[in-house]
Amino acid sequence: MATESSVWNTCNYNHNVTFFYDLVGKNISVGWTPRDSVVIGLGLTLCVIVVLANLMVMVAILLNRRFHFPIYYLLGNMAAADLFAGVAYANLMLNTGPWTRMLTKEQWYIRGALIDISLTASVANLLAVAVERHQTIITMQLHSNMTKRRVVLLIVCIWVTAIIMGLVPSTFWNCECDLEDCSTVAPLYSRRFLIFWAVLNLLTFFIMVAVYTRIFIYVRYQSRSMSQHTSEMRHNQTVVNLMKTISMVLGAFVICWTPGLMTLLLDGLLGKASHANSYEKYCLVIAECNSLVNPIIYSLRDDEMRRTFKWILCCLCQRGAHQQREPSTVEINSPLPEETLGFVQKSAAQALCKTQDTNDKDGWTDPRV
Repeated sequence: MATESSVWNTCNYNHNVTFFYDLVGKNISVGWTPRDSVVIGLGLTLCVIVVLANLMVMVAILLNRRFHFPIYYLLGNMAAADLFAGVAYANLMLNTGPWTRMLTKEQWYIRGALIDISLTASVANLLAVAVERHQTIITMQLHSNMTKRRVVLLIVCIWVTAIIMGLVPSTFWNCECDLEDCSTVAPLYSRRFLIFWAVLNLLTFFIMVAVYTRIFIYVRYQSRSMSQHTSEMRHNQTVVNLMKTISMVLGAFVICWTPGLMTLLLDGLLGKASHANSYEKYCLVIAECNSLVNPIIYSLRDDEMRRTFKWILCCLCQRGAHQQREPSTVEINSPLPEETLGFVQKSAAQALCKTQDTNDKDGWTDPRV
């Protein structure tokens, strides 16, 4: 009995990926079915859309000076995390099914690490946004006084943390030395690591929801104590509009990622008894859809973001048609405090491009001037 226990606890570094899949009873497809081909085709198409949509958000924030504030830099970093998630999911699509048998353990760990990094970066960004909004709104400010250097340092810390969390399973917290601890969803991962990771993320969700709840209660109380004809009321309404947008982003993130995290938690706690393999793919698809939801929320909630999107698409179409006109960099003069968030009058994309050519001022001209 002691000999059997000793053999069982010996590290299994020489075994391949297939050994661990067979150990937990997770089947690897032998060949491609028409259904698998359709799923991968749709998945890769979704990844392309996710990458392009979030790239547009990042370009819009870079070009439009009205978005040159800490809160928008963090939202831009959120778009970068969503773009990274699209790349990670595409890599997963290209290394799944029968292709899984051809993966080395290093390649398998990289495949999982990319997903872990994208989720950790998204959660850390949301937490940073929540702290930034709490600091500015409670102190009755529209934007944080955080310098660009501090914002860059914060963004770097977010990605360093995400990379470290992604590398943890491959470096030391796996089940290669404890086969009883192998996960059924991710056969080389330790079930204890999945419990830790899922609980940490779910706890972060609850903290962010609590922070935003406190902010909304505070803003609502301040709104009732102000006259509707004061500049403070207009300022407060602008804050509320941005808070609604950020809350929609947070809500979409929680809705899309909670099923996946609960699946990992159940798998970590129950193992094979959780039957997580029967529905984990659906949870992963829902989680990936979150990376596409955020650009949609930005375009529906923020008129200024929508105008910038139209300008970018307009200029790309004109450049693709080999027209002589070259779009210049978008630089918008800083607006009044209550207008800083970009909730301004709508303007057609063609008018925006035409304005760029007929004005020699810095950046766009305010349509109300």
